[in-house]
Amino acid sequence: MVTVVVLYHSSHGSVEAMAHEISDALEFHGANVKLRTFEKKHEHQQIISKTDLIECDALAFGTPTRFGMMAAQAKAFWETTSDLWLKGQLIDKPACVFSSSSSMHGGNEATLLNLSLPLLHHGMMLLGVPYDVPELLSTRSGGTPYGATHVAGSDNSSELSECEKKICRAVGTRLFNIASKLK
Repeated sequence: MVTVVVLYHSSHGSVEAMAHEISDALEFHGANVKLRTFEKKHEHQQIISKTDLIECDALAFGTPTRFGMMAAQAKAFWETTSDLWLKGQLIDKPACVFSSSSSMHGGNEATLLNLSLPLLHHGMMLLGVPYDVPELLSTRSGGTPYGATHVAGSDNSSELSECEKKICRAVGTRLFNIASKLK
């Protein structure tokens, strides 16, 4: 069985909703999904551990956009992973990234690139969203070839659009397929 960690930080619920869409697609295909966060805000949430990363076969990683960068909680965690890097414990694991911003041009693509940096340093294989996902071409809100995105609105009230949900599910499916082939 393929084990996938879906790791996220969510301030207003959008990134958490994306994490659940990705998780649903992974579970549909039979993956063992471990939803993890950087800080516990709700009773049902579990905090990420380095052991989770070592033992997983793949990773989906997302945070809201913070001026084109990942949330501070995520950055603080990745800064503790030098021991994993020194041992090469994440090398060749497939990974994808996802993000949400309050506006269409709020920095989602820059954030996706920023989220990718620690994964690339760890030797992970970064997966984007290929253009055979039709919603990538038809979306009027979130979705990029770098990863799934959402536009939450200035008051963070927008729910995931159908295109955004389908892109998240496509990301989960692709991550499962690649992890399964590698396992």
